[in-house]
Amino acid sequence: MKIKHMIAALAALGASAAFAADTYVIDPNHTYPSFEADHMGISVWRGKFNKSSGTVTLDRAARTGTLDITVDITSIDFGHDKMNDHARKEDIFDAAQYPTAVFKSTAINFTGDVPTSADGVLTLRGVTRPLTLSINRFKCIDHPSLKREVCGADVSAQFKRSDYGVNFGLPRFSPEVKLAIQVEAIKQ
Repeated sequence: MKIKHMIAALAALGASAAFAADTYVIDPNHTYPSFEADHMGISVWRGKFNKSSGTVTLDRAARTGTLDITVDITSIDFGHDKMNDHARKEDIFDAAQYPTAVFKSTAINFTGDVPTSADGVLTLRGVTRPLTLSINRFKCIDHPSLKREVCGADVSAQFKRSDYGVNFGLPRFSPEVKLAIQVEAIKQ
């Protein structure tokens, strides 16, 4: 009877180890969510957010994971101080009332053991809607300075800002916004 219990315990231990996910913390010094929108067909306005945080969990063997990222809206940066100040005001992002934007995944999709997209919801200006992030590039390395695994990705998505109540400048500025996010995360 003892041998049966030992075998069952070893099997359970092996199964739990096989499905252990790795946790990564977003590196704020190497992560920049950026965006762009057309301005009357004559130029493309671009901006980025300088502060973001979050966690990623990945179990590449089981092809599962989670993604939870928070962007500090007050860190918006167009490279133009007056535009930055205006973007924080009530008629655009209303950063006083909604200081963060949050993406939470509902599923991470894989090709083999590589994540290729993250389905989830984006909350912006108090509005939560479905959004899929395309993971266009993904790579992990043993970081030579940190002496631990670091993963990086190039991520993109597109959405209508008016769906989130960001209506300033319509129709001069396009309602379509393209996201481009460079992200690096450090294994814990």
